[in-house]
Amino acid sequence: MKETSEKLLEKSARAIRAAEILLREGDLDAAAGRTYYAMFYVAEALLFEKGLQFRKHSGVHSAFGEHFAKTGLLDSKFHRWLLNASDKRIQADYGVDAVLSGEDVELVLEQAREFPGEVRRHLSDSTRSKPTGENLG
Repeated sequence: MKETSEKLLEKSARAIRAAEILLREGDLDAAAGRTYYAMFYVAEALLFEKGLQFRKHSGVHSAFGEHFAKTGLLDSKFHRWLLNASDKRIQADYGVDAVLSGEDVELVLEQAREFPGEVRRHLSDSTRSKPTGENLG
């Protein structure tokens, strides 16, 4: 795995830990934001492994769907989860009325916890399936 991808996965783990603390303290809006970013960093890491980088969140969302969900390389639920977490973050950041419940944030946090493991499995599988360059014939 590339160093930048590993750093993004580490950043995702820190965001999950921060979201857990914020949720425990009752700051649902901030927890929702950290949870989204945990997923976002994972998607960025996966795209970076393909040599893809984007300036906008929408570019990451779109490319993740195109390269991983639509192709079946990853279960499309991960793309749905990323988009849903983005919606929750936007509600939390820009909404004036409290619209997120603790259950909403806990669900998205559970999804964020599952995401990195699936991506690590995918990257590990794809590394093992790459030809080594040896002549087997």
